Amino acid sequence: MFSFCNPNIKFAVTADIPALKDLLNNAYRGEASKQGWTTEADLITGDIRTDENILQQVLEQSGSVFLVYRDDEQNIIGCVNLQEHAERLYLGMFSVSPQLQGGGIGKKLLQAAEEYARHLDKKAIYMSVINQRTELVNWYMRHGYEDTKERKPFTEDGITGKHLQPLEFMMLEKPV
Repeated sequence: MFSFCNPNIKFAVTADIPALKDLLNNAYRGEASKQGWTTEADLITGDIRTDENILQQVLEQSGSVFLVYRDDEQNIIGCVNLQEHAERLYLGMFSVSPQLQGGGIGKKLLQAAEEYARHLDKKAIYMSVINQRTELVNWYMRHGYEDTKERKPFTEDGITGKHLQPLEFMMLEKPV
């Protein structure tokens, strides 16, 4: 069984889904998310980024894992989903509790994701980021991710909020 260099980081289990849902929704949507710098609340209305059914499906998907960062009281304060796609690993649902953003937890989770990618012998990690989120794009670039120049539409799904402007994903990638 694979274990991470950082003892605060583990693989999520089904029992973690309610905490993951709360973390992701608080980090991305609504007023609570505005305490952090990675909010999408100014781009997308509503308080829902995901729900327990979606998280259950993602967790049960073949080649998909969630890494969770737990504090000393075992609360989940950060997470990232990783999905195996051929020679690359897709990184998504990356979040840190808004009150704790800027304290290095995200950097540690990103390092753990790269550690896991190397363990799986993947050549790269890639992700989609809303191109309007320039601070976040710049953060990833400072950590070695590059703009692939590929763009994908970000369409509304009826669950995760109404877009306040046209949104598009830019694809970032980093060799590992």
